[in-house]
This record gives sequence, structure tokens and C-alpha cells, in this order.
Amino acid sequence: MPRFHFPHPLAPGDSIALPEPVAHHLHVLRMKAGDGITLFNGQGGEYAAVLTAVERKRAQAEVKVFSPREAEPAHCLTLAQALPEGSKMDWIIEKAVELGVTAIQPLHARRCVVRLSAERAARKIEHWAAVAVAACEQSGRNRVPAVTEPADFESWVARHDMHARLLLTPRAEMSLADWARHQPAQALTLMIGPEGGFSPEEEALALAGGAIGVHMGSRILRTETAGLAAAAMLNALWPE
Repeated sequence: MPRFHFPHPLAPGDSIALPEPVAHHLHVLRMKAGDGITLFNGQGGEYAAVLTAVERKRAQAEVKVFSPREAEPAHCLTLAQALPEGSKMDWIIEKAVELGVTAIQPLHARRCVVRLSAERAARKIEHWAAVAVAACEQSGRNRVPAVTEPADFESWVARHDMHARLLLTPRAEMSLADWARHQPAQALTLMIGPEGGFSPEEEALALAGGAIGVHMGSRILRTETAGLAAAAMLNALWPE
């Protein structure tokens, strides 16, 4: 059954007008009045609904039944990702959401090629949020991960955080797998550098601030691979 994000309060019995992009999608799918869909608003759970009208730019639905079903991991995982080149960030966000990441923090690091102005960053955040929503619709998640404003690495790493921070670096002596096997499932942040990795100064600053250095094995992973591989490993070691 097709799933759609509806970012407003929902309750059984409501008759709602669906957003125009959803109406267009329903029209493309050739869905019609009487067909069933699933709606979620990001506050938890999902709602079965029945379409009452479908046009090219307009659609109506009646909300029927609430289900408390969730597809969240047992641990909260933030991906602190240094901004990569091109459209890689879209792909990273999409796959991170599918893997259960609960928040994404873009970072400006010294070796980042991409530098976003405030205006461009605002547009990017809006776009990335839409990517996260689409990934939730596809993957069955009912809670949309937050994609926060890009932050400067040095100022971000200086903030106090009660969660463990893991810095992925090939220079670490301990592997992520070894660390996770001896830890209970817990909230944590994965810190992923850009192409070329974090600078030695950035790594030293993060480690001095309490981050734990870990590696992913003998091979060097690309920036768009490292965080996703780490998230998948944690899912395997800390089952839901």
C-alpha cells in the first residue's frame, strides 16, 4: 500500500486534502477513489486511509484507523557527515534514513570542497529534508530524521554532548566492531570526514574533546560509504 508523509495532525474520521505533490503522485499511479493508502505525520505510528477523490493536482482522503507500528532502531544514531562533493549528500541521506539513522548533522570541515552560503544552505536543508521524507515513505519509517543546519566542525565538536562520539579514522587502533561488541546499544554520533578525511588538527581536537577513534578495517572507505557501512555494522551488532 503506498505510503505518504502528511505533516499535520491526523485522527481517525478526519477528511483531509492531500498536498499537491502527493495528489500528482497518486494521479501518476492511476489510483482512484476507494483505493487505500497509508499516511504518517512523523509523530509516531501510521494511519490507514481511503481516497475519496483523485485529480491531477487535488486529492482527498478519509482517515480510518491508527496503527502504532514503528520501524525505529533500538539505538539513536546521529550521522555527523562532512559535506561531500556534488550530489553525494543526497545519496548519503537517503541510505542513512533507510538504515535507521535518527539525525543527520552536515559539517563544514577543512578539507571540504563544498562551502555553502547561508542562503544556499537554507535551500539545501529544505531539499535534504524532502530526501529524508521520501526515504521514510519508501522504507516504512514513521519518524522523519532531522537534517540540521550545516555547522563548522571546530565549533560543533566543542559543544557538550552526553552521547558517545565515534570518529572514523584509518589511524585509530581500535575497530568499530571491537568497540561495539563490548558496549550496550546506546545513543551515539558517527563522525565522518570529507574526501581526504578530517585534518590531523581536526582529529586531535575531536579526540581531546572526548571522541573515540575507531576504524573500519584495512581498507579506506569513501566518504559516502564509511558512515553507511558503520551504521549497517551497528545494526548487525546491536539488533532491534
